[in-house]
Amino acid sequence: MTRYIDHYIRNEAERDRLDRVGVLTELFNKRAANYDREGSFPFENFEDLREIGYLKWTVPQEYGGDEISLYEMVQVQERLAYGDGSTALAAGWHLGQILHLRISRKWPEKLFADLCHDIVQHGAMMNVFASEAGTGSPSRGGRPETTAVRTEGGWLISGRKTFSTLAPILDRFVVTAHVVEEDTVSEFLIQRSEQTTIDETWNTLGMRGTGSHDVILNKAFAADHARITGKGNDDGGGWLLHIPACYMGIALAARDYALNFAKTYKPGSIQGSIATLPTVQQSIGKMEAELRTARSVLYEAAELWDQDPSSRQNMRAQLGLAKYVVTNNAISIVDQAMRIVGAASLSKERPLERYYRDIRAGLHNPPMDNNVMNQLAAEALGEE
Repeated sequence: MTRYIDHYIRNEAERDRLDRVGVLTELFNKRAANYDREGSFPFENFEDLREIGYLKWTVPQEYGGDEISLYEMVQVQERLAYGDGSTALAAGWHLGQILHLRISRKWPEKLFADLCHDIVQHGAMMNVFASEAGTGSPSRGGRPETTAVRTEGGWLISGRKTFSTLAPILDRFVVTAHVVEEDTVSEFLIQRSEQTTIDETWNTLGMRGTGSHDVILNKAFAADHARITGKGNDDGGGWLLHIPACYMGIALAARDYALNFAKTYKPGSIQGSIATLPTVQQSIGKMEAELRTARSVLYEAAELWDQDPSSRQNMRAQLGLAKYVVTNNAISIVDQAMRIVGAASLSKERPLERYYRDIRAGLHNPPMDNNVMNQLAAEALGEE
Protein backbone atom coordinates (compact mmCIF):
# COMPACT_ATOMS: atom_id res chain seq x y z
CA MET A 1 0.00 0.00 0.00
CA THR A 2 1.08 3.58 -0.63
CA ARG A 3 1.57 5.74 2.45
CA TYR A 4 -1.52 7.65 3.50
CA ILE A 5 0.44 10.90 3.62
CA ASP A 6 0.70 10.65 -0.21
CA HIS A 7 -3.07 10.27 -0.67
CA TYR A 8 -3.69 13.78 -2.02
CA ILE A 9 -0.90 13.83 -4.62
CA ARG A 10 -2.50 14.36 -8.05
CA ASN A 11 0.39 14.28 -10.54
CA GLU A 12 4.11 13.74 -10.99
CA ALA A 13 4.96 17.44 -10.63
CA GLU A 14 3.44 17.47 -7.16
CA ARG A 15 5.16 14.22 -6.27
CA ASP A 16 8.53 15.58 -7.35
CA ARG A 17 8.03 18.76 -5.33
CA LEU A 18 7.04 16.79 -2.25
CA ASP A 19 9.98 14.45 -2.68
CA ARG A 20 12.29 17.47 -2.51
CA VAL A 21 10.57 18.68 0.63
CA GLY A 22 10.67 15.15 2.01
CA VAL A 23 14.47 15.11 1.96
CA LEU A 24 14.49 18.21 4.14
CA THR A 25 11.70 16.85 6.33
CA GLU A 26 13.93 14.00 7.47
CA LEU A 27 16.80 16.38 8.13
CA PHE A 28 14.64 18.90 9.98
CA ASN A 29 13.16 16.16 12.13
CA LYS A 30 16.65 15.35 13.42
CA ARG A 31 17.31 18.99 14.29
CA ALA A 32 13.88 19.79 15.74
CA ALA A 33 14.50 18.59 19.30
CA ASN A 34 17.55 20.83 19.70
CA TYR A 35 15.81 23.95 18.38
CA ASP A 36 12.86 23.17 20.62
CA ARG A 37 15.02 22.68 23.69
CA GLU A 38 16.96 25.90 23.12
CA GLY A 39 14.03 27.92 21.81
CA SER A 40 16.42 29.10 19.09
CA PHE A 41 15.64 30.12 15.53
CA PRO A 42 16.38 27.48 12.84
CA PHE A 43 18.56 29.57 10.52
CA GLU A 44 20.09 26.39 9.11
CA ASN A 45 16.67 25.07 8.08
CA PHE A 46 15.86 28.25 6.20
CA GLU A 47 19.16 28.13 4.36
CA ASP A 48 18.22 24.63 3.21
CA LEU A 49 14.78 25.88 2.13
CA ARG A 50 16.45 28.60 0.07
CA GLU A 51 18.62 26.00 -1.62
CA ILE A 52 15.63 24.07 -3.00
CA GLY A 53 13.77 27.26 -3.99
CA TYR A 54 11.02 26.79 -1.39
CA LEU A 55 10.77 30.48 -0.56
CA LYS A 56 9.87 31.42 -4.17
CA TRP A 57 7.25 28.76 -4.80
CA THR A 58 4.27 31.13 -4.38
CA VAL A 59 5.92 34.02 -6.27
CA PRO A 60 4.21 34.76 -9.64
CA GLN A 61 5.83 33.19 -12.68
CA GLU A 62 6.11 36.62 -14.30
CA TYR A 63 8.60 37.53 -11.55
CA GLY A 64 10.57 34.29 -11.65
CA GLY A 65 8.63 32.20 -9.14
CA ASP A 66 6.82 28.87 -9.44
CA GLU A 67 3.32 30.27 -8.81
CA ILE A 68 2.09 27.14 -7.06
CA SER A 69 -1.61 26.90 -6.24
CA LEU A 70 -3.20 27.04 -2.79
CA TYR A 71 -3.70 23.26 -2.92
CA GLU A 72 0.01 22.77 -3.67
CA MET A 73 0.98 25.18 -0.88
CA VAL A 74 -1.11 23.12 1.54
CA GLN A 75 0.74 20.01 0.34
CA VAL A 76 4.25 21.36 0.89
CA GLN A 77 3.40 23.01 4.20
CA GLU A 78 1.88 19.80 5.52
CA ARG A 79 4.93 17.81 4.43
CA LEU A 80 7.35 20.32 5.93
CA ALA A 81 5.51 20.27 9.27
CA TYR A 82 5.81 16.48 9.27
CA GLY A 83 9.49 17.14 10.04
CA ASP A 84 9.36 20.32 12.12
CA GLY A 85 6.21 22.23 12.99
CA SER A 86 8.00 25.43 14.04
CA THR A 87 9.90 25.74 10.78
CA ALA A 88 6.76 25.02 8.76
CA LEU A 89 4.59 27.53 10.59
CA ALA A 90 7.23 30.24 10.26
CA ALA A 91 7.84 29.53 6.58
CA GLY A 92 4.09 29.39 5.99
CA TRP A 93 3.61 33.02 6.96
CA HIS A 94 6.03 34.03 4.22
CA LEU A 95 4.66 31.61 1.62
CA GLY A 96 1.07 32.50 2.44
CA GLN A 97 1.61 36.26 2.43
CA ILE A 98 3.20 36.10 -1.02
CA LEU A 99 0.29 34.02 -2.33
CA HIS A 100 -2.09 36.59 -0.83
CA LEU A 101 -0.25 39.49 -2.49
CA ARG A 102 -0.13 37.59 -5.79
CA ILE A 103 -3.90 37.21 -5.83
CA SER A 104 -5.01 40.44 -4.17
CA ARG A 105 -2.47 42.73 -5.88
CA LYS A 106 -2.98 45.12 -2.96
CA TRP A 107 0.61 46.41 -3.16
CA PRO A 108 1.79 48.95 -5.74
CA GLU A 109 3.09 46.78 -8.57
CA LYS A 110 6.65 48.09 -8.47
CA LEU A 111 6.90 47.49 -4.74
CA PHE A 112 5.63 43.93 -5.19
CA ALA A 113 7.92 43.32 -8.17
CA ASP A 114 10.97 44.46 -6.18
CA LEU A 115 10.04 42.13 -3.31
CA CYS A 116 9.57 39.19 -5.68
CA HIS A 117 12.93 39.88 -7.32
CA ASP A 118 14.68 39.79 -3.95
CA ILE A 119 12.91 36.57 -3.00
CA VAL A 120 13.88 34.84 -6.23
CA GLN A 121 17.43 36.19 -6.47
CA HIS A 122 18.45 36.47 -2.83
CA GLY A 123 16.03 34.31 -0.82
CA ALA A 124 14.44 37.31 0.92
CA MET A 125 11.41 36.73 3.13
CA MET A 126 8.47 38.82 4.30
CA ASN A 127 5.79 38.88 6.99
CA VAL A 128 3.19 41.29 8.37
CA PHE A 129 3.40 42.30 12.05
CA ALA A 130 0.03 43.45 13.34
CA SER A 131 -0.42 41.99 16.84
CA GLU A 132 0.16 44.12 19.92
CA ALA A 133 -0.11 43.39 23.63
CA GLY A 134 -2.51 46.28 24.21
CA THR A 135 -4.88 45.58 21.32
CA GLY A 136 -4.72 41.79 21.10
CA SER A 137 -5.34 39.89 17.89
CA PRO A 138 -5.70 42.11 14.79
CA SER A 139 -8.55 39.84 13.67
CA ARG A 140 -10.61 41.31 16.54
CA GLY A 141 -10.42 44.78 14.97
CA GLY A 142 -8.56 46.75 17.65
CA ARG A 143 -6.78 49.95 16.60
CA PRO A 144 -3.00 49.57 16.84
CA GLU A 145 -1.07 51.61 19.38
CA THR A 146 1.81 51.82 16.89
CA THR A 147 1.73 55.26 15.29
CA ALA A 148 2.73 56.73 11.94
CA VAL A 149 3.66 60.42 11.96
CA ARG A 150 4.26 62.41 8.78
CA THR A 151 7.85 63.49 8.05
CA GLU A 152 9.63 64.74 4.96
CA GLY A 153 9.37 62.13 2.21
CA GLY A 154 7.50 59.60 4.29
CA TRP A 155 6.49 58.47 7.76
CA LEU A 156 8.06 57.79 11.15
CA ILE A 157 6.70 54.60 12.72
CA SER A 158 6.88 53.98 16.47
CA GLY A 159 5.50 51.11 18.55
CA ARG A 160 5.95 47.50 19.65
CA LYS A 161 4.67 44.47 17.77
CA THR A 162 4.19 41.05 19.39
CA PHE A 163 4.06 37.57 17.81
CA SER A 164 6.44 38.78 15.09
CA THR A 165 7.17 35.43 13.47
CA LEU A 166 10.39 35.25 11.42
CA ALA A 167 11.71 38.40 13.13
CA PRO A 168 15.31 37.11 13.47
CA ILE A 169 15.72 36.51 9.73
CA LEU A 170 13.79 39.32 8.03
CA ASP A 171 15.41 42.36 6.45
CA ARG A 172 11.98 43.91 5.79
CA PHE A 173 8.46 43.52 7.11
CA VAL A 174 5.07 45.20 7.04
CA VAL A 175 3.53 46.77 10.14
CA THR A 176 0.09 48.19 10.82
CA ALA A 177 0.01 51.64 12.36
CA HIS A 178 -2.45 54.35 13.35
CA VAL A 179 -1.95 57.34 11.07
CA VAL A 180 -2.44 60.12 13.60
CA GLU A 181 -3.24 63.04 11.30
CA GLU A 182 -5.82 61.00 9.37
CA ASP A 183 -7.20 58.94 12.27
CA THR A 184 -7.00 55.81 10.16
CA VAL A 185 -5.05 52.53 10.12
CA SER A 186 -2.61 51.74 7.35
CA GLU A 187 0.20 49.33 6.48
CA PHE A 188 3.83 50.32 5.95
CA LEU A 189 6.76 48.38 4.55
CA ILE A 190 9.72 48.83 6.90
CA GLN A 191 13.36 48.07 6.15
CA ARG A 192 15.33 46.73 9.09
CA SER A 193 17.60 49.41 10.55
CA GLU A 194 18.95 50.84 13.80
CA GLN A 195 15.43 52.13 14.43
CA THR A 196 14.06 48.56 14.49
CA THR A 197 15.18 46.24 17.28
CA ILE A 198 14.16 42.77 18.43
CA ASP A 199 13.30 42.05 22.05
CA GLU A 200 13.74 38.27 22.38
CA THR A 201 10.55 37.58 24.31
CA TRP A 202 9.54 34.32 22.59
CA ASN A 203 9.71 31.62 25.28
CA THR A 204 6.62 29.48 24.92
CA LEU A 205 5.17 26.04 25.55
CA GLY A 206 5.16 25.06 21.88
CA MET A 207 6.28 26.28 18.46
CA ARG A 208 9.45 27.42 20.16
CA GLY A 209 11.49 27.83 16.98
CA THR A 210 9.33 30.36 15.09
CA GLY A 211 11.30 33.38 16.30
CA SER A 212 8.06 35.23 17.16
CA HIS A 213 9.75 37.88 19.29
CA ASP A 214 8.63 41.46 19.90
CA VAL A 215 9.75 44.03 17.35
CA ILE A 216 10.29 47.58 18.60
CA LEU A 217 10.09 50.52 16.19
CA ASN A 218 11.58 53.82 17.30
CA LYS A 219 10.76 56.35 14.57
CA ALA A 220 11.51 53.81 11.85
CA PHE A 221 11.29 55.48 8.45
CA ALA A 222 8.88 54.37 5.74
CA ALA A 223 9.02 56.26 2.46
CA ASP A 224 5.83 57.54 0.85
CA HIS A 225 5.89 54.73 -1.72
CA ALA A 226 6.14 52.16 1.10
CA ARG A 227 2.71 53.02 2.47
CA ILE A 228 0.24 50.35 1.37
CA THR A 229 -3.25 51.78 1.01
CA GLY A 230 -4.85 49.48 -1.56
CA LYS A 231 -7.38 46.83 -0.64
CA GLY A 232 -6.91 44.74 -3.77
CA ASN A 233 -8.99 41.75 -4.77
CA ASP A 234 -10.83 39.90 -2.00
CA ASP A 235 -9.32 36.40 -1.87
CA GLY A 236 -11.41 35.26 1.09
CA GLY A 237 -8.31 34.64 3.17
CA GLY A 238 -7.48 31.40 1.39
CA TRP A 239 -3.78 31.90 2.00
CA LEU A 240 -4.39 31.27 5.72
CA LEU A 241 -4.77 27.56 4.96
CA HIS A 242 -1.01 27.39 5.50
CA ILE A 243 -1.92 27.29 9.21
CA PRO A 244 -4.11 24.15 9.30
CA ALA A 245 -1.75 22.53 6.77
CA CYS A 246 1.02 22.86 9.34
CA TYR A 247 -1.01 21.28 12.14
CA MET A 248 -2.17 18.52 9.81
CA GLY A 249 1.48 17.67 9.17
CA ILE A 250 2.21 17.44 12.89
CA ALA A 251 -0.82 15.18 13.38
CA LEU A 252 0.37 12.93 10.55
CA ALA A 253 3.79 12.65 12.17
CA ALA A 254 2.22 11.72 15.52
CA ARG A 255 -0.02 9.17 13.83
CA ASP A 256 2.85 7.51 11.98
CA TYR A 257 4.98 7.40 15.14
CA ALA A 258 2.17 5.74 17.08
CA LEU A 259 1.49 3.22 14.29
CA ASN A 260 5.13 2.23 14.12
CA PHE A 261 5.29 1.91 17.90
CA ALA A 262 2.14 -0.25 17.99
CA LYS A 263 3.49 -2.59 15.31
CA THR A 264 6.92 -3.01 16.89
CA TYR A 265 6.37 -2.89 20.66
CA LYS A 266 6.05 -6.44 22.02
CA PRO A 267 5.75 -6.59 25.81
CA GLY A 268 6.28 -9.96 27.40
CA SER A 269 2.72 -10.05 28.71
CA ILE A 270 1.13 -10.69 25.28
CA GLN A 271 1.74 -12.66 22.10
CA GLY A 272 2.90 -10.36 19.32
CA SER A 273 2.81 -6.57 19.29
CA ILE A 274 0.32 -4.27 20.97
CA ALA A 275 -1.19 -3.61 17.53
CA THR A 276 -3.12 -6.86 18.01
CA LEU A 277 -4.93 -5.53 21.10
CA PRO A 278 -8.58 -4.47 20.52
CA THR A 279 -8.16 -1.37 22.70
CA VAL A 280 -5.17 -0.20 20.65
CA GLN A 281 -7.00 -0.90 17.41
CA GLN A 282 -9.92 1.21 18.65
CA SER A 283 -7.53 4.09 19.37
CA ILE A 284 -5.97 3.73 15.93
CA GLY A 285 -9.43 3.68 14.34
CA LYS A 286 -10.44 6.87 16.13
CA MET A 287 -7.17 8.49 15.11
CA GLU A 288 -7.76 7.53 11.47
CA ALA A 289 -11.36 8.77 11.45
CA GLU A 290 -10.35 12.17 12.75
CA LEU A 291 -7.29 12.41 10.51
CA ARG A 292 -9.08 11.47 7.31
CA THR A 293 -12.03 13.73 8.06
CA ALA A 294 -9.76 16.71 8.69
CA ARG A 295 -7.66 16.16 5.59
CA SER A 296 -10.69 15.81 3.34
CA VAL A 297 -12.12 19.11 4.61
CA LEU A 298 -8.75 20.83 4.21
CA TYR A 299 -8.01 19.68 0.68
CA GLU A 300 -11.59 20.18 -0.51
CA ALA A 301 -11.46 23.82 0.60
CA ALA A 302 -8.09 24.40 -1.10
CA GLU A 303 -9.21 22.79 -4.35
CA LEU A 304 -12.47 24.75 -4.51
CA TRP A 305 -10.60 28.00 -3.83
CA ASP A 306 -8.24 27.24 -6.72
CA GLN A 307 -10.94 26.17 -9.17
CA ASP A 308 -13.55 28.87 -8.57
CA PRO A 309 -11.98 32.33 -8.16
CA SER A 310 -15.39 34.01 -8.38
CA SER A 311 -16.47 32.31 -5.13
CA ARG A 312 -13.39 33.13 -3.06
CA GLN A 313 -14.83 36.17 -1.30
CA ASN A 314 -17.72 34.00 -0.08
CA MET A 315 -15.55 31.14 1.20
CA ARG A 316 -14.55 32.50 4.59
CA ALA A 317 -16.86 30.15 6.48
CA GLN A 318 -15.65 27.10 4.57
CA LEU A 319 -12.00 28.07 4.91
CA GLY A 320 -12.51 28.75 8.61
CA LEU A 321 -14.21 25.38 8.99
CA ALA A 322 -11.11 23.70 7.53
CA LYS A 323 -8.92 25.40 10.12
CA TYR A 324 -11.35 24.58 12.94
CA VAL A 325 -11.70 20.89 12.04
CA VAL A 326 -8.01 20.35 11.37
CA THR A 327 -6.77 22.09 14.51
CA ASN A 328 -9.21 20.45 16.91
CA ASN A 329 -8.92 17.02 15.31
CA ALA A 330 -5.13 17.30 15.31
CA ILE A 331 -5.15 17.89 19.07
CA SER A 332 -7.24 14.75 19.52
CA ILE A 333 -5.03 12.74 17.12
CA VAL A 334 -1.88 13.57 19.06
CA ASP A 335 -3.69 12.69 22.28
CA GLN A 336 -4.68 9.29 20.87
CA ALA A 337 -1.12 8.71 19.66
CA MET A 338 0.20 9.36 23.15
CA ARG A 339 -2.36 6.98 24.67
CA ILE A 340 -1.18 4.27 22.30
CA VAL A 341 2.48 4.79 23.18
CA GLY A 342 1.69 5.18 26.87
CA ALA A 343 3.87 6.80 29.52
CA ALA A 344 6.89 6.59 27.22
CA SER A 345 5.25 9.33 25.11
CA LEU A 346 6.11 11.85 27.85
CA SER A 347 9.84 11.35 27.35
CA LYS A 348 11.87 14.23 25.95
CA GLU A 349 13.74 11.58 23.95
CA ARG A 350 10.60 10.97 21.87
CA PRO A 351 8.95 13.53 19.56
CA LEU A 352 5.38 12.99 20.80
CA GLU A 353 5.67 15.36 23.74
CA ARG A 354 6.88 18.08 21.35
CA TYR A 355 3.98 17.35 18.98
CA TYR A 356 1.64 17.64 21.98
CA ARG A 357 3.00 21.08 22.86
CA ASP A 358 3.23 22.36 19.28
CA ILE A 359 -0.27 21.30 18.33
CA ARG A 360 -1.82 23.42 21.08
CA ALA A 361 -0.64 26.59 19.35
CA GLY A 362 -3.16 26.04 16.57
CA LEU A 363 -5.97 27.18 18.85
CA HIS A 364 -4.41 30.64 18.98
CA ASN A 365 -3.77 31.09 15.24
CA PRO A 366 -6.42 32.81 13.11
CA PRO A 367 -9.26 32.39 12.53
CA MET A 368 -10.25 31.69 16.13
CA ASP A 369 -12.81 28.98 16.87
CA ASN A 370 -15.55 31.36 18.02
CA ASN A 371 -15.16 33.50 14.90
CA VAL A 372 -15.56 30.40 12.74
CA MET A 373 -18.71 29.41 14.63
CA ASN A 374 -20.14 32.90 14.12
CA GLN A 375 -19.39 32.74 10.39
CA LEU A 376 -21.01 29.34 10.03
CA ALA A 377 -24.06 30.47 11.99
CA ALA A 378 -24.45 33.63 9.90
CA GLU A 379 -24.19 31.59 6.69
CA ALA A 380 -26.81 29.11 7.89
CA LEU A 381 -29.20 31.83 9.10
CA GLY A 382 -28.76 33.73 5.86
CA GLU A 383 -30.16 30.93 3.72
CA GLU A 384 -33.42 31.64 1.89
